[in-house]
Amino acid sequence: MKDAALPTSLDAWLARLEAAHPVGIELGLERVAEVARRMGLTERPIAGRVITVAGTNGKGSTVAMLESLARAHGLTTGVYTSPHLIRYNERLRLDGTEADDATLIAGFEAVEAARLAGEPVSLTYFEVGTLGALWAVARRRPDIALLEVGLGGRLDAVNVIDPDVAVVTTVAQDHAAFLGNDLEIIGREKAGILRAGRPTVFGSSTLPASVRRVAEALDAPVFAIGDAFERRAMADSADACWQWRGRDQAGQAMSLDDLPDPGLPLDNAATALQALALAGVSLDVVACRKALASVTLAGRMQWHGQWCLDVGHNPHAASYLAGRLAALPSKGRTVALLGMLQDKDADGVMQALSPVIDAWVTVSLAGERARSAEDLAERLSRHGAAVWHMASSAISGAAWLASHLAEDDRVLVCGSFFTVGEVLEWLETSTVASRQESAQTEGEDTPSEGT
Repeated sequence: MKDAALPTSLDAWLARLEAAHPVGIELGLERVAEVARRMGLTERPIAGRVITVAGTNGKGSTVAMLESLARAHGLTTGVYTSPHLIRYNERLRLDGTEADDATLIAGFEAVEAARLAGEPVSLTYFEVGTLGALWAVARRRPDIALLEVGLGGRLDAVNVIDPDVAVVTTVAQDHAAFLGNDLEIIGREKAGILRAGRPTVFGSSTLPASVRRVAEALDAPVFAIGDAFERRAMADSADACWQWRGRDQAGQAMSLDDLPDPGLPLDNAATALQALALAGVSLDVVACRKALASVTLAGRMQWHGQWCLDVGHNPHAASYLAGRLAALPSKGRTVALLGMLQDKDADGVMQALSPVIDAWVTVSLAGERARSAEDLAERLSRHGAAVWHMASSAISGAAWLASHLAEDDRVLVCGSFFTVGEVLEWLETSTVASRQESAQTEGEDTPSEGT
């Protein structure tokens, strides 16, 4: 019988979790590992194969392409990512579909029962969510589980599960309050997901030396981009297709030709292919083409009319964004709507984007970690940038900007998951309302039968 005191709705559960632990982020595996043990999550594999992805940037796109590729090969999948943009349900996907409220609530209830089964264990919002998602995946035991690390790697709650293949995409400065600014130290934290004797994929050729040292200490076979695998442009292709070369589980050379541009970083696409091959999937070129041509990822270079939304919030991600925008010239102005948190390198992001931005709208975010629109505007002014407007929220900033755009202008919404999530929801709601109003108007203008 369920505890009558437990919430019965997802919103109530999330509110409970937010209030239950004194801090939002508390790195360490002792507490979460104990509850995972009580839940039976470490007794046997949660899936046929597990791929865990860590890194500063590129995790989300790599996981999205891994999921699309796996499903195109007929595999069942369980995917856990964070954070979400609009709905918490986005964090868990089972066979390509967002988990429903009942599945998430059942996971929360399982975690609650386990953490109280003995000496009570205090868990953070993220830890409960992670354990609940892992429990839901384990119940399905799909062919492959794809797990995205939330922060760091070594001490992240996701790391209670041993991966069959570990992926490190990139290492750059971010989350300085928790990981510091030393890239060698950050690299060691990211490399904490590696396991002895199990393959690891390096998705960047510029990873700190500490990442490889961890792999060598664990005798974990390393498959690095530019060495064990690579992606090449196909000079004779009129459709910007590319070629992947890599290795299978036995170390044999593989090659896939005429792969389409997925609209996401190609290094991450190449990394996903290599990781899937090491997980024992026999890559079929037709399935790979289908998967890469159809993959989507909300909040990553996502176009909504003349609005481009991207969650990039550090200089490394901003540089990639600037390059993509520069390759897509616009007839009109490019305006950035920027909202960021206090612990992010705002000046670095501004410097990276400035060459492709004509004007800025700054917005304030809610919460203790939020940076004000005024602070962002002051920094931009010091950089000599044109600030059009300051707004008290992302939505109010977007609404103001929408009324000042010319037809050929475009907008980049960036700086935070919170910024992109709020504007994306506003755009989707506005689009639905506009369609409904248009349909209603058309109905009113149409003569009724018999008139």
